[in-house]
Amino acid sequence: MIPRVPDHGGGLARAKARFGDGADWLDLSTGINPWPYPVPALAGDAWHRLPDEDALAALQHAAQGFYGAGPVAAAPGSQALIQLLPRLLPPTEVAIAAPSYAEHVRCWRLAGHSVIETDDPLATDAAVVVVVDPNNPDGRRWPAAALHEAARSRAARGGLVVVDQAFAEVVEPAALDLGRPGLVALRSFGKFFGLAGLRLGFALGAPWWVARIEDALGPWAVSGPALAIGRAALADAGWAAATRIRLAATAAALDAVLDRPGFAPAGGTDLFRLVRAADAAAAFERLGRAHILVRNFSYRPDWLRFGLPPDEAALVRLDRALS
Repeated sequence: MIPRVPDHGGGLARAKARFGDGADWLDLSTGINPWPYPVPALAGDAWHRLPDEDALAALQHAAQGFYGAGPVAAAPGSQALIQLLPRLLPPTEVAIAAPSYAEHVRCWRLAGHSVIETDDPLATDAAVVVVVDPNNPDGRRWPAAALHEAARSRAARGGLVVVDQAFAEVVEPAALDLGRPGLVALRSFGKFFGLAGLRLGFALGAPWWVARIEDALGPWAVSGPALAIGRAALADAGWAAATRIRLAATAAALDAVLDRPGFAPAGGTDLFRLVRAADAAAAFERLGRAHILVRNFSYRPDWLRFGLPPDEAALVRLDRALS
């Protein structure tokens, strides 16, 4: 049976329906930077003209510099690429690292593939392998050498290794050789830059794969405002460096708060923390009644994931609610 749309972070409307409406909700259920990139003023034609080819090329150039990549395909969010890639290959066996971002499993199954969920997809003989690096929600990493070898063996038979690097901006990313056949990396713009509503993402890989993805996306896949804002943000190295420092400091402060109720660290990145607790369900309920939303997991009822509080007041509020 093809799974329904999985639960994700950010379900504030459902939380309000369950715990009560109000303007005081603190949403810590996602891994999105709470301090978004300051959106520059946009020229009027970004809104009323079709997205320009030169603007797209400028965004791609900025993305190549920021990600240290060769060819880049721009898309309306990495989620769009997660849905698109399974439709570019004939039905085959796909091994996906689990537990991880549930949309990978759902989208490959919807496209008619036979999906294996496994702790080590690189050890399988599946024609397609999908990993998230660093993994969501536990921050697990994958060695570049192992990913390269998996891509080499699969490219020879028309297969593919997909590396979802949605949270790679806050870690030392795997040094992937994205020019080799059989390897595609996905990057999310909205998480690190805090502009998830903009809907912008990128596919990085060999020219043949990037061209195929662009053909499938079609013209004007990225909006004019996203082209302009994305280009400015990706070129702002100073903002990115300062933001990494700020995220790391806030994640450390969050660790101190989560340590007080005795939660066991279970992984994460500088955009979210995963904890393990026997009373995780009760803590989720207690936080919900305090109008604080965190991420729980139906498949691991002892897990909770916390996004970063946006300021000291929010951190204190979380501390008091957990106490």
